[in-house]
Amino acid sequence: MGRRADSSILCGLKTFLRGLMTDARGNVAMLFGLSLPVLILMTVGGVDLHRASTVRVNLQDALDAATLAAARSPYSEDEDLQAVGMAALRANLKAYPDIILREADTTFSLNEDAVVVASSRVDVKALVANIFLPPYGKFMDDYLPVGAHSEVNRSSRNLEVALVLDITGSMAGSRITAMKAAARDLVDLVVQDVQEPYYTRMSVVPYSIGVNVGSWANAARGTPIGARNIAHMAWAAASARNISGITRASTGVVTTSTGHGLVSNDYVWIRNVDGMEEVNNRAYRVQRISSTRFSLQSWNGTSWVTVNTNGYDSYDDDGEVRKCLVSDCSVQVTAPGHGLADGEGVYITGANGMTQVNNRPYIVSNVTANTYTIGVNGAEWGAHTSGGSSWCGRDGCQWRVFRNISGNLRAQQISTCVTERTGAQAYTSAAPSTALVGRNYPATNAPCPSAVIRPLSSDKAAMKSLISSFNVTGSTAGHIGLAWGWYTVSPSFNALWSGNPAGVASPNELLKAVILMTDGEFNTNYCTGVLASDSGNGGERINCAATNGDPFDQAEELCDAMKAEGVMIFTVGLELASGGEAEDVMQYCATSPDHVYLPASGGDLSEAFAAIGRELTQLRISR
Repeated sequence: MGRRADSSILCGLKTFLRGLMTDARGNVAMLFGLSLPVLILMTVGGVDLHRASTVRVNLQDALDAATLAAARSPYSEDEDLQAVGMAALRANLKAYPDIILREADTTFSLNEDAVVVASSRVDVKALVANIFLPPYGKFMDDYLPVGAHSEVNRSSRNLEVALVLDITGSMAGSRITAMKAAARDLVDLVVQDVQEPYYTRMSVVPYSIGVNVGSWANAARGTPIGARNIAHMAWAAASARNISGITRASTGVVTTSTGHGLVSNDYVWIRNVDGMEEVNNRAYRVQRISSTRFSLQSWNGTSWVTVNTNGYDSYDDDGEVRKCLVSDCSVQVTAPGHGLADGEGVYITGANGMTQVNNRPYIVSNVTANTYTIGVNGAEWGAHTSGGSSWCGRDGCQWRVFRNISGNLRAQQISTCVTERTGAQAYTSAAPSTALVGRNYPATNAPCPSAVIRPLSSDKAAMKSLISSFNVTGSTAGHIGLAWGWYTVSPSFNALWSGNPAGVASPNELLKAVILMTDGEFNTNYCTGVLASDSGNGGERINCAATNGDPFDQAEELCDAMKAEGVMIFTVGLELASGGEAEDVMQYCATSPDHVYLPASGGDLSEAFAAIGRELTQLRISR
C-alpha cells in the first residue's frame, strides 16, 4: 500500500472528527477532548509506521541484491566489497525517492566463513506524524529510521586455469603486442591477491613448434642416452706399399715395389695413382699372384667380380695400396659398449688427430659389441691420436641421425621442447612415468622457442614477466600446446612439478579451465621427434609420416578427452580465415558456442580475454 492507502485513512479521520464536533451532548465532548491526543497519535502514527514497514521491505530487497553483487565480485578486502555493495545499493534505491540512505551506517564485509555481511539504514520522510497539536506539541520527528541486514554465502571454489598462447612467427608485429597486453590483463583479472580460503592459480603455456618445458624435460620425455668414449679409430691394418705398375688387361694386375704382404681375399684401398686414375679411392678384394703382384676384384652390389682395366687410361707412375680392416675400407671405431646395431645412425665429436670425422652423422655397419664402421674411408684424414665421443642416433638419444625427404643424412640434437605423445596414452593425461611424451630434435630453421612453460602459480608478477618476454618463432603445433595446457591442470603431472601441483578433480570444490589461443592453421607434427614428412612447415623433415597423423585431428581427440574429465575449454582464434580448419577446431574444442571467441583484431583480442576472465570469475563464486 502506498500514497492511496494513506489518503484513505486521512479521509476517514476527517469524517470521524466532523461527527464528534457536531454532537451536542456534553459527556461526549468531554470524552472526546480527553481522548483526542491519543486518537491522533494512534491514527497518524499508524500511517507513518505503515509507510516505514513498506520501506523496510523495499530496503531489504535492495540490500539483498547489493550484498549478492558484492559476494559475486572477485574481491576479498572489505574496502573493495564496500565499494561494490554501495554502488549496487545506490542504484537499487533510486526507485524510492522519499528515503535517504545513511551511508555512514551502511557496511559490507567478509567474515571468516566466507560470508558477505551487510547492514544498512535509511531515513523515511514522515507524512503526517510530525504535525503540532497545541498544547501537546510535536509527536514525532520529520524522518523515521529504517534498517535492514543481509548475509550471502559466497559459495566459492578454487580455480585452476591454463593459458595456452601462440608465439609462432605469424604472430609477429601488432599481433604479439596485443596478445601480450591482453594476456597480462587476464592474469590480473583471474588470479586474486588473496588466496584464502579459496585459491586462484594460472599456468602459462607458450607454444610454437612444440612446448619448451625447460628443466622438466628429462622427467617428461626421458633422459637422453649420452655418449660412449672412443678408444681408437682406424681404417687400415698395415702400412702402405708403393705401386710400381698396373696392367691394362681383362684382368688387371698390380705390381708393388716391395712385398705387399697380402693374401687372397684381403681388402685394400688404392689411391694417388697417376695415369690410370680410374682405380683411385676405391676398395678392392685382392687375389694374390706373387709376393709383389695381385689382381683386383670389386663389389657390384651382390658379389665380387674381377676388375677389367683394359679400357682404363695407361698407368703412368706413383700410387699406393694399403690393407683395410673391413671390406669397404671404412673407418672402424672402437667404442666399448656403444649400444648400436647395423643400419643405425651415429654422430661423432671430439676426436683428436682424425678431426675430419667430427661433427658428422654416419650409418654404422660391421657392428660388434665394441666396434663399428662408419661407411667412410679415412685415407685422406689424419690418424686418430686420442679421444672422441660416439653418440647413438636413434630416437631417445642426444642426437637424432636420420634421412630427410631428399634422402640426405642429417643429424639434429635434442632440445628441451617436447612433442606429441604416441601410443595408447596419446590422448590421456597419464603421468610421464606411465608414458613419456615425445622428444624434439629441432632443425636450425625450426628452433625450440626460448620461452619456458610456467606451471600453476599465483605469482602474477612472474607470469606477466614471462608473457612480456615472448619472442615469436617457428610454426604452429597448437595440439601440443593444448596437451600441455591440460597437463598443467592435471594432478597426474604433479610429480613433474611438485611445487606447483594441480588439485584433485572435484566439480563442487574446484573449477579447471584451459584457454587455447591461436592465430592460424595447425601445421606441425612429428615422426620420432623430427618434423614429419607430411608436416606443413618448411623445416628439415624426416622421411616418414607423422605417427599420430593430422594435428587438427589430434587436437580434437585431446579436446574430447579433456571435456570427459570435466575440464572447461575456451578457444580464441585471432583473425582466422572464415570457414577454415582452424576455425572449425575452435568451434569443436570449446565447451559450448558461448566459449568460442573469434576476434578480428588485437583490440578485439583484449576484449575476448576480458570476457573470459569475467566469466571465470563469476563461475568461481557461483555454483
